[in-house]
Amino acid sequence: MEHKELKRVISYIEEHLKDDRRGILDNETLARVAGYSEYYFIRLFSSYVGCTPADYIRKRRISEIVRLIASDSRPISDIAFEYGFNSKENFTRAFKSEHNILPTEFKRANCSLRLYEKYDFGTKEYHPEVYLRYIQAFSLVMYPFGNEYPPKAWNRYNADRCSGKLSGGNDVEDYGAMIWNTEKGKLDYYIGIAESEALGDISGTVKISFTDGLYAVFETVPSTQYDFVEIIRNTWKYIYSTWLPQNGFRRGEGYEFESYLESDKKYSERIYVPLEIVKGEENG
Repeated sequence: MEHKELKRVISYIEEHLKDDRRGILDNETLARVAGYSEYYFIRLFSSYVGCTPADYIRKRRISEIVRLIASDSRPISDIAFEYGFNSKENFTRAFKSEHNILPTEFKRANCSLRLYEKYDFGTKEYHPEVYLRYIQAFSLVMYPFGNEYPPKAWNRYNADRCSGKLSGGNDVEDYGAMIWNTEKGKLDYYIGIAESEALGDISGTVKISFTDGLYAVFETVPSTQYDFVEIIRNTWKYIYSTWLPQNGFRRGEGYEFESYLESDKKYSERIYVPLEIVKGEENG
């Protein structure tokens, strides 16, 4: 029953996404659409959708603006105003908070951003191509991004044209590497290129070396720049919730890493996870 009421609210929000009049999309009105008290509605909405109604509305508006920025020749401020942002400064602040780059940087770099689609109460299944590979030792030259959310780190890396700086202007494959920092209780994330291709300015980087070993490689389905980040997120979920538990492996020691591919405006990623055979599974 709750699904029915929340679906009605989601549809109402989508219908009024461009309406910035006071009282149209506030919690009181949305609770009335759902038929619940305001307090219960906010708790219910957040538990299902994963964010508050206000955050959902902000993310949806920014996502639709991003789509238009990529294809519309109008000034960014005009597009933002159409979706309820009453000033360029307010929109720029919200956009940077969401994606860690400025709207103008996104338009220039044409990088991938995580967009929030209309919430769907159904579940989507993502099945990447999976294969095992024994990888020889290699090294990457990488910028440290600490525990910054990886999509935001990539936004900054792409907007600053870091790949070209490292390679000396050559087109090369980019990598992200990650490892859990047990002391800080957070993920440490790095982005860069192969050491053999680092022919440019490598100041501010660190070298990360990988020993040879067995990896599971997960290749995501080709996607657009708009759903790329969401597909990556679901692929990671699939790796740890489904593939590893069902295939007699556990994650090995060391770094996980990922590489990005682009072909004819279609984006895909390969995720490499170090493996250990679970004891007792060696003989199948």
